[in-house]
Amino acid sequence: METMKPPMEVLYEKELEALRANDTGAKPPNWLLSPKAVRDFILGTPKPLKLNGESVTISKKFYGDDVMIERSVVALAGNRGLMLVGEPGTAKTMLSELLSAAISGTSTNTIQGTAGTTEDMIKYSWNYAMLLDKGPTYEALVPSPLYTGMKKGIITRFEEITRCPFEVQDVLISILSDKVMNIPELADGILFAKPGFNIIATANIRDKGVNEMSSALKRRFNFETIFPINHVKMEAQIIEAQSRNILQQSGIDIELNQEIIEILATTFLELRTGQTREGYKIDTPQTVMSTAEAVSVYVQSAMTAHFYDDKAISLERLVQNMLGAVAKENHKDINVLKTYFSKVVKERAKDAGLWEAYYNEKKWIR
Repeated sequence: METMKPPMEVLYEKELEALRANDTGAKPPNWLLSPKAVRDFILGTPKPLKLNGESVTISKKFYGDDVMIERSVVALAGNRGLMLVGEPGTAKTMLSELLSAAISGTSTNTIQGTAGTTEDMIKYSWNYAMLLDKGPTYEALVPSPLYTGMKKGIITRFEEITRCPFEVQDVLISILSDKVMNIPELADGILFAKPGFNIIATANIRDKGVNEMSSALKRRFNFETIFPINHVKMEAQIIEAQSRNILQQSGIDIELNQEIIEILATTFLELRTGQTREGYKIDTPQTVMSTAEAVSVYVQSAMTAHFYDDKAISLERLVQNMLGAVAKENHKDINVLKTYFSKVVKERAKDAGLWEAYYNEKKWIR
C-alpha cells in the first residue's frame, strides 16, 4: 500500500535487509543490528553490500557529526535514554526515526508531546466499555507507545518532550531508572521492560523554558546537540537528496537543478549565520532558516513550476516561495531578505551568470 510518508523501515527496507544479511557484529539484546551496522545504516558505507546476489548501496542519510552518531548508538545500548536537542529543522526527528528503524525495525512507536499530552497517553488508558463490564483486566487496558516499547523491548520515540507539562514528563523518571511500569488497577500490575527497550526524546532549543525538564529527568538521558549545517556544499547535498525523495513520492519526475540548489543553500546558510562567504556581517530574520525549510522551499518551487509553468524549477518560483519561509515569524523579516538582495546578491550579480538572474527576481520581494 502506498503512503504519503513511508516510515524509515519501509523507505530503506532493502538497505536494512542487506545490513542484516551481512552483519557479523555483536548485537545488544533484542537489537536487529549491531551498533556498527546501525552506524553504517545512518552514515552509509563506502562499498555496496550483497543481498541475494544483488548489490545494495547503503546511502548516507545524516550529514553532520559522525562521532555524535556513534555516541547516540552506544547510549541506546546502555541503560540511559537518548535526548536529541537542537534548533528546529536540524533533523532530530529524522535521526530518531533512523535509529529506531535500524535497532527495533519500527520507527512508528511514537509519543507526540504537546501541551495537551496526559499521563494516560504516555503509560496506558482503558477501554471504558470493557472496564465497566469486566472491571480492570489486561483485555480492557489500552497500551500506550511507552507500554508497547517496554512489553516488546523496542525503542519508544518521544517527540517534543518539553512541550509536555512537568508532571507528565516526570512519569519517565522511574521508568528510565527501574525499567518498570506499575499498574495499580491490576492485582499483578507490574510491567517489566524487555531488553532492547529505550527512549529517544527530542526537544527544540527554541522551546527552552516552555516546560523545562527537571534535573532528575535530565540525569536519566544522554544529551546530544544537533547543530545546523554550516557548509554550503553539505547543505546543498541534503536539499538535493531530500527534495528528490519528496518529489518522487509526489509522483513528480523532474530533473533537479544543482546550480539553483546551491544558490538556495547559500542564501539560507548566510541568513542563518548572519555572515556572507565574503566575510561581511548581515542581518538575520527571526524565523529559523533551517535546512528542512530550504528543502520545503525547493520542493514547493519545483512543484509550482511543474504544475503551473509546465517546466522545471525557475529562480522566479524560488524567490516567490522563499517569501513565506522568511516571513513565518514576522512579516518585517521580508526587509531582511530585501536587504540581502540589495547588498549581497547585487554585488555577486556583477559577475553575471545565475546570480544576476537571481537578483533580477528581487521584484517579487515586497
